[in-house]
Amino acid sequence: MSDLTHFDEEGASRMVDVGNKAVTARIAVAESLVTMLPHTQKLILDRQISKGDVLEIARIAGIMATKKTADLIPLCHPLSLTGVQLDFEVPDETTIRILATVKVDGKTGVEMEALTAVSIAALTIYDMCKAVDRGMTLGPTRLVEKSGGKSGHFIRETY
Repeated sequence: MSDLTHFDEEGASRMVDVGNKAVTARIAVAESLVTMLPHTQKLILDRQISKGDVLEIARIAGIMATKKTADLIPLCHPLSLTGVQLDFEVPDETTIRILATVKVDGKTGVEMEALTAVSIAALTIYDMCKAVDRGMTLGPTRLVEKSGGKSGHFIRETY
């Protein structure tokens, strides 16, 4: 099990010791898609959903989620984030693309924080619009890019 850093030699779970790692600037970008009926997307974009401005509430939920990642995912390190940005794109009449960019100067990366941000933002969109469209689909949710740290720069080839 030596290749799996969250397990010791006997297979017991552990939080990885990052004490000897260098502090570097780290950035992660993640995305998630929410697919819906065209009517639902129009209501969202026109701010006509009765619960409020869906995208702004989803943005706040995603930002808040980044700060709770270590509470939600057992072996994640608590991080002092330096920046979180959530953006929304509308690639077609049935899709909203959520992008989260998370930054930290630290000893471990922020991939999980970026993935948590887009996941919670997508769930928030679903929650706010489920009365109109219970058939919405969430995902794929995936890492788009990460930089900093020993493993270097990663960019997803297709997204």
